[in-house]
Amino acid sequence: MSSFWITITNFGGAAVTVPAAAALTLWLLSARAWRMAFTWVALFAAGALAVAASKVMFLGWGLGVRELDFTGVSGHTMLAATVYPVIAWLLVRHLAWPWRVLGMTAAAAGSVAVGASRVALSAHSISETVVGCAVGFAVCAAFAWHTRHDATPNLKTLPMAASLFVLVMWLHGERVPTQRWITHIALTLSGRDHPFRRISWHARKPVHVSVPAIPAAPPGTSTPAPVR
Repeated sequence: MSSFWITITNFGGAAVTVPAAAALTLWLLSARAWRMAFTWVALFAAGALAVAASKVMFLGWGLGVRELDFTGVSGHTMLAATVYPVIAWLLVRHLAWPWRVLGMTAAAAGSVAVGASRVALSAHSISETVVGCAVGFAVCAAFAWHTRHDATPNLKTLPMAASLFVLVMWLHGERVPTQRWITHIALTLSGRDHPFRRISWHARKPVHVSVPAIPAAPPGTSTPAPVR
């Protein structure tokens, strides 16, 4: 079963999604959709920065939410929830509404599947994948909102879809050491020798010690003076 989840999770890896995002940018530029391409790059970078910042804060300073088991936004989930729905939106936005709904639903479901795979593989907690989905879908919504008045770019739909499909399948399973890079940045900024880890972070959870109340003295008795 783990091989199934690994196959799913690899679709959200940076080795797949970042080149796909770059290829999408080139397609927009080739269609002379300058504003749309700039909007896409800016929003994609903002989403990636949010993921990196959350991980740096935990790895370098141990900042997270213990009650939710949250140590940083799931990068795989965010990237999948950003790239695939935007690709689907650009491919189906000129079609009739049933096809648009079907295309966007399939892309969103695939993104959620990537998030589920991160939980199944114990790579992230539920809260981290939920936030990853939220950030990714927020980027998609912002892209659709900011480009809603733009003319539909003259994208060659079939060649674009075919090229992105081939690119994703070709890079599927490849890896880039993004976690190592983020850890290096976190240690450099925080000055620590070792990053915070989830297990030790939970083990350091503050313990509230209750102090037993001192019983009141019976009436008529004097309270002894404290020994100095």
